[in-house]
Amino acid sequence: MSPTQPSFVSRPEIVGSFGVVSSTHWIASAVAMSILERGGNAFDAAVAGGLTLQAVEPHLNGPAGEVPIVFYNARTEQTEVLCGQGVAPGAATPERFTDLGLDLIPGSGLLATVVPGAFDAWLVMLRDHGTMRLRDVFEPLIHYARNGIPVLPRINSAVAGMQTVFENHWHGSRDVYLKNGDLPQVGTMHRNPVMADTYERILSEAEAVGGDRDRQIEAARRAWYKGFVAEAMDRFSQSGDVLDVDGVPHKGLLTADDMGRWEASYEKPLSLKFRDFEVFKPGPWSQGPVMLQQLSLLDGFALEDMDPSGDEYIHLILEAGKLAFADREAAYGDPNFSDVPMEHLLSKTYAEERRRLMGETASLDLQPGIQTDAAWEAHLAAIRTRETKAAAGAGEPTVAPVLGVGEPTVALPPAERGDTCHICVVDRHGNMVSATPSGGWLQSSPVIPELGFPLNSRAQMFWLQPGLPSTIAPYKRPRTTLSASLAHRDGKPYMAWGTPGGDQQDQWSLQLFLRHAVSGLNLQQSIEAPNWHTDHFPSSFWPRAAKPNTVVVDGQMPEATVTKLRERGHDVVVGPVWSEGRLCAVSQKDGILKGGADPRTSQGYAIGR
Repeated sequence: MSPTQPSFVSRPEIVGSFGVVSSTHWIASAVAMSILERGGNAFDAAVAGGLTLQAVEPHLNGPAGEVPIVFYNARTEQTEVLCGQGVAPGAATPERFTDLGLDLIPGSGLLATVVPGAFDAWLVMLRDHGTMRLRDVFEPLIHYARNGIPVLPRINSAVAGMQTVFENHWHGSRDVYLKNGDLPQVGTMHRNPVMADTYERILSEAEAVGGDRDRQIEAARRAWYKGFVAEAMDRFSQSGDVLDVDGVPHKGLLTADDMGRWEASYEKPLSLKFRDFEVFKPGPWSQGPVMLQQLSLLDGFALEDMDPSGDEYIHLILEAGKLAFADREAAYGDPNFSDVPMEHLLSKTYAEERRRLMGETASLDLQPGIQTDAAWEAHLAAIRTRETKAAAGAGEPTVAPVLGVGEPTVALPPAERGDTCHICVVDRHGNMVSATPSGGWLQSSPVIPELGFPLNSRAQMFWLQPGLPSTIAPYKRPRTTLSASLAHRDGKPYMAWGTPGGDQQDQWSLQLFLRHAVSGLNLQQSIEAPNWHTDHFPSSFWPRAAKPNTVVVDGQMPEATVTKLRERGHDVVVGPVWSEGRLCAVSQKDGILKGGADPRTSQGYAIGR
C-alpha cells in the first residue's frame, strides 16, 4: 500500500537558500539565525544557539553538561564527530560507591558528576570550524542570563517540583530559582546574573590575552578547565555533603585535576548505508549505533509498502529496537576501555541472523546477539530483580519524587524532570551541524553559588557491577543516551536531525528518518506524525528499571493500530496527544535548504530563508 500523506501540519516546512536553523527553543533558533545573518557559518550559529540553550532551557541543559556533535564541513568535505562527553573522575571506582552502601550510582547530587564536556566541545568547534569571535557567540547567552528569559510552564513546574529540596538542602539553587522565596511565574522573566557574571569573567580573561581570535578561545578553555571555574567546581564538590536521590548526603568526586586533564576530541563517526542514504552517528560511548543496528535489521523489509502509522510497520520497528537495545546493554561502552565489536554488530551477516528472531508477535526477551558471560548473567538477574521491585512499587527511596533524576520522555507538568535539547543548522555553504546538549539540569544537582549553575549527573549511566562494558572506571566515558544524527544522500551531505528524550532519542529519530527517507513525507510531516517508544530494556537512568514489552504511543495514534498492536502481544499504553518527541531537522539538496521543528511542548522552532 502507498502511505497516506498527512493533509495538515501545524507549521510549514521551512524552505530557503541562505540558511536554516531548528532547535528546541525559538530563542536559540533566532540567535543562531542572527549569527548566519551577520556572516557567520553553521558552526558559529550552532555554538551561539547551543550556548543560548543553557540560559533559556535550564531545566533541560546547563553549562556543566555534555554534548555530542556530528557535523559536515563543506571546506574539508569531511563528516566528523566531536565528543563533548566528559569522563568519570579519577576517584570513581566501583568500590568507592559500594563502600558507601550503594548498588547504583545516584541519579542526582554530586556523586553522579563527570567532567563537564559541553563547554570545551562548543569552543573547539568554534576554534576549528567557525569564523566569529568569542564575544559574538557569548553575548546572547550573557544577555538572556542577565536580563531574563521568559518563564514557560515547564520551568515553573520543574522548580515547583524541587522547591522543598531547594529550601531545605540546595541553598545555591534556592537563591537562583526561588527569589524572595517565590517560584518563577509563567509569563514573567527569570534572571540568573551570577551565571552571566561567570561568562563575563571568562570573556574578560580571554580578551585580556590580546586580539587574536584563537588565543582568546584557548584562554577561555583554560579559565574553565584549569582556572577559576575548575577551582570553584573542585571546592564545591569536595567541601560539603549534598543530599541526593539515595536520601543520604554525599560529597562529590570531581576535582580540578580531573578537569584539567580532559579535553573534547574528534573521532570518525560510525555509519551505515541504507537505501540511497548513509547515516552517521557517534560511537558506542553513546547509544547512537542503536539506530544503525535498527536500520540494518529493517533494510530486509519493504517498509515503503507499509503505512507508517500502521501496526505492521510499528511492530517491525519495535522488534528491531528490542534486539538493538539488547546489544546496547550487553556490548556498548567507551571503546577506549572495552572492545566493542561494532564492525560485527553492523554487518549484513549479523543483521540476517538477528532478523530471523523478528516474528509476527511481540518478543518478551532481552536477547543480545553477542556471546555473553557470567557478568552478563548476574547483570540480567539484577535487572529482573529491579523489574519485580518496580512492579511492586518498592525499592525507590521516598526522597526520589522530589529530586530531579533521570531523563524521561517529554513529560507533562508537574512530572517534569531533567531532559535534553537539540540544535541543527545548515548554511548556504553546505556546512551542517547536529548537536544534542544535555545535563547540568537545575533538578540534578545544586547550583554552585560562585558560578550560578549546577554540575551534571551523567555518571548514573555507569553500572557498579564488575565486568560490564559500561562498568564505571576512572577517566572512562559513561555510555550516554545523547545521540545526534547526520545523513548523506546519494553520496552528498543531506540531513541533520535529533531530539531530546533519553532512551527514546534513537527511537524517535529513527521514526522521523524512516518516514522521510522511505515513506516520502517532508520534514515537518515526518516530525508531526504519531511517535511511540518502548521501555523494554533497562533505563539508562536511576533507578535503572525496565518495563518489558511496554509500548507508549502518542495519543493521536489511530485506534485501529493500537488494537492490532495489542493483538500482536504488545502491552500498549496510550499517552497524551502530542506527547512523544521534540524533534528538529534540517536538510539540503541542490542548494535548497529545508527545516522543521516539533510543535510538541510549544517551544521548538525552525527558522530560515
